[in-house]
This record gives sequence, C-alpha cells and structure tokens, in this order.
Amino acid sequence: MESVPAIFTGTVFFLFGAALLGWTTVRVRHREPVALGLPRIVSATVATLAAVTALTVGVWCFGRL
Repeated sequence: MESVPAIFTGTVFFLFGAALLGWTTVRVRHREPVALGLPRIVSATVATLAAVTALTVGVWCFGRL
C-alpha cells in the first residue's frame, strides 16, 4: 500500500518536469520570453533548474519503491 502514493507522486513530478522542460525548450528556440519581466537567460535558467529538480524528485520517488 505504501507504493501507491510513491507511484502517484513520482508520476506527477516526472510529468511536470518533462512538460516544463519541453515548454522552456520551445520558448527558448523561438526566442520568446520564458517569464515576462525577466531577462531571457535568467528565466530560462530558473525554469530549467525547476524542471530538472522535478524530474530528479520523480526519479527519486520511483527509486523508493
């Protein structure tokens, strides 16, 4: 029973991280701002770090099974 919350949480973090990384990649390739009001490099870096962190937490949750 303890594996069900880990699977759900891992899936949520993994999907969020993958979607954020894909969205950031598309925005940067089209030379559009990732976040309004911030320089493109700063916002892309912060979004990429958040995506990689979410992917890492998702993998960690799956590793706890």
